[in-house]
Amino acid sequence: MCLRCRGLAFYEYMKSSKSFVFVFGLVVAFAVGVFSQAPLTTLDGTRVDVQAQKGKVVILAVGAAWLPLSGKQAEFANQIAKKYAGKDVVVYFVATDSTTAKSKNFATNDDIRKFATLNKLNIQALRDPDGSMTLRKFNIEQVPSFVILNKNGAQVGEALGGIDPKYDITIPISKAIDKIL
Repeated sequence: MCLRCRGLAFYEYMKSSKSFVFVFGLVVAFAVGVFSQAPLTTLDGTRVDVQAQKGKVVILAVGAAWLPLSGKQAEFANQIAKKYAGKDVVVYFVATDSTTAKSKNFATNDDIRKFATLNKLNIQALRDPDGSMTLRKFNIEQVPSFVILNKNGAQVGEALGGIDPKYDITIPISKAIDKIL
């Protein structure tokens, strides 16, 4: 084989190798992005996959222990949990407080327990360890917000946010739940 032919063959090989490396890199980056998201956990560290609760409507009250309006949100979440007790509805409070001590929105599990006690939270509190995974995953623009997941774990509509203490947000949440049930 002449040098020119060898050079062209090597060029074609390198071109296809670069394509393979590029595609392989994209696949790895996607996998790392998907699987590196920290899961939601209970305050004792048990992992909870809120989207894998087949057959149940899941309501996420996404808030923060440091946020005053999350107290009102806790009240609304308790009302929803009480109204749908005994039905296929699960309500969680998801704390977006960071677990990183250097973060400005850092809170310990004890801080979240104190928040739950102070606000008489009757539902299970979950942690979003990096403080923003849930916000990104469910396209939440403000905290506190509520997210509704249908019986297949898919989000129903947009997050309901901007809690006004004078407005009963349980009304639109209840209407959405009733449509799903």
